[in-house]
Amino acid sequence: MTAPLQLAVLLLPPCSPFGIGCFAEPFLQANRLAGKTLYQLRFYSWNGQPLPMAGGMRYPVSGALRDAEACDQLFVLSEGVLPFSDAALCCHALALLASRVSLLGGVHCGAWWLASAGLLDGYHATIHWPEQPAFAERFRSVVASQHVYELDRGRFTCAGGLAQIDGTLALIGRQHGVELVESIAAVLCAERVRGSDERQRVPLLARVGEKHPKLTEAVMLMEANIEEPLTTDELARLTNQSRRQLARLFKQYLDDSPSRYYLQLRLERARQLLRNTGKSVVQIGLLCGFSSGPHFSTVYRTHFGISPREERFPGDSDLADEG
Repeated sequence: MTAPLQLAVLLLPPCSPFGIGCFAEPFLQANRLAGKTLYQLRFYSWNGQPLPMAGGMRYPVSGALRDAEACDQLFVLSEGVLPFSDAALCCHALALLASRVSLLGGVHCGAWWLASAGLLDGYHATIHWPEQPAFAERFRSVVASQHVYELDRGRFTCAGGLAQIDGTLALIGRQHGVELVESIAAVLCAERVRGSDERQRVPLLARVGEKHPKLTEAVMLMEANIEEPLTTDELARLTNQSRRQLARLFKQYLDDSPSRYYLQLRLERARQLLRNTGKSVVQIGLLCGFSSGPHFSTVYRTHFGISPREERFPGDSDLADEG
């Protein structure tokens, strides 16, 4: 009988019960659905003391980081990058443990501490979206991405919240197959499992601030009119500005034109439908504002490098796209 995989999770403040639960629950459900212990999770703090949380709560742990030497995989989970007095010692300890584990992971903002220890140099890594700009600026040797999660050789990083569920399901799927992942997703009421190629959905206000309500309004109009796309002139009229003003806002804050940004929104929606519904390629094309199946397939292939049919059935490139 195969021994359970020993997972050690270092909790660095701040952490929340929700964040810990998003990471742990898929592994616990894997054990329940498999009818045996596939994963054994133990939580640790830097000093072995229960982790303080909001509202006076304290999360119990199995010990200090130094007690995690027997683990197979080590994860650092933190929901912020607050400095603490022993940060340098903690990073040194992580570096010593790194060579002893098969996988080293940073969850939510955990990638910050792995990068601080020099453990992500040359690796693709992601972090929760509010910290992305500072992360990319500070750790120039890391290949920073905006994806939901990254799995690069012996390194795993993922964003926070529900992205943790996507990331842990990817790890479970790699070890135990897609059938178990689908069962876990069903139990967790996850409508779909995002792949590593999907970007985190960063709120528009977080990217452009509150000083540009006309840009936010234009994007909201685009998102509400996917099936029957509005023209750029209509978007400008509905947001009470000229076409040139609208184009200038998109270029300055989104580095794109209104038409290209709109097209990308429609194609991303189409990809979601292809991956998560049984609708035909033609139906999906029409729902996303394309005039015909062949036109949709041509534009989709140009943008993503594969046809809609290949997106749904990888390897079936010989099948017709109009089906």
